[in-house]
Amino acid sequence: MNKEENNTPAPRVSLDLPVEFRKTYGRRDEYGSLKNISLTGAFLESNNATFLPNDKLIFQMRVSGRERKINAKVIWKNQLGYGVRFLPFNKTDVQLVDDLIYFVNIKKESKKTLLSSIFKKVG
Repeated sequence: MNKEENNTPAPRVSLDLPVEFRKTYGRRDEYGSLKNISLTGAFLESNNATFLPNDKLIFQMRVSGRERKINAKVIWKNQLGYGVRFLPFNKTDVQLVDDLIYFVNIKKESKKTLLSSIFKKVG
């Protein structure tokens, strides 16, 4: 049984990424911030309280010079924002999300390495 069949969420990576999105067939762009992300979805922090579970959104994603529109569906909402599930159109969509996770992890690892070297010098 895979993760999608048993609804077990994929491992999440924390980040703070400003993102532009809109409701499918919507005309107005919205702005928010992705606070965590996985290959299957993300937590979207947004001041817009009008989206409901099952609403479909389109995210404008930019990673390493590449730009794609990624579809998602609102799964749940609370006072801080929304849990969304990505609805990838093809493998390129999945690869873009995977690359974003990779770059976030690399950035975190380089910060850890820098802090470790500073502590070694101070200690």
